[in-house]
Amino acid sequence: MNTILGGLGIPRKRQVFYSFHYANDAFRVQQIRNMGAIEGNAPCSPSAWETVKRQGSAAIERWIDENMRNRSCVIVLVGRETAFRPWVRYEICKAWDEKKALFGIYIHNLRCPREGACIAGPNPFASIGLNNGQMLATYVPCYDPGPDAYNVIRANMDTWIERAIATKRQ
Repeated sequence: MNTILGGLGIPRKRQVFYSFHYANDAFRVQQIRNMGAIEGNAPCSPSAWETVKRQGSAAIERWIDENMRNRSCVIVLVGRETAFRPWVRYEICKAWDEKKALFGIYIHNLRCPREGACIAGPNPFASIGLNNGQMLATYVPCYDPGPDAYNVIRANMDTWIERAIATKRQ
């Protein structure tokens, strides 16, 4: 997302954190990263992620916390199994608790070189309850870009990020 830095007319990209199911959706997520609409959150290599995972839950939590720090927005990239992943759930709850901008995008229609498109998974925000009795999905949008997912995501990512930042809870 390009914004104007300090009114100087210098475009700046938003810093975001992507939350997703690594094993199933890494190829789809890479397509979104390559769109160039956002900055930061460089991909973690498979070997680096395996190293973090071998160190246990506390190390994974520290890695997430460090990588989510100073991000404008958390974007959950929703594939077939994303809603069932415990670390995705942790990232969603952390973003909500820290009052970060938050939204989801269904990515099942992005083509993976191994699997092609896949079926849509459930909305991960629909399974997280809040203290007021509502589900998080009541407050957090999850966009479905449809069959032309790549072009729709590319055309709308800036708008979705800015909308999430403008409407985040205070």
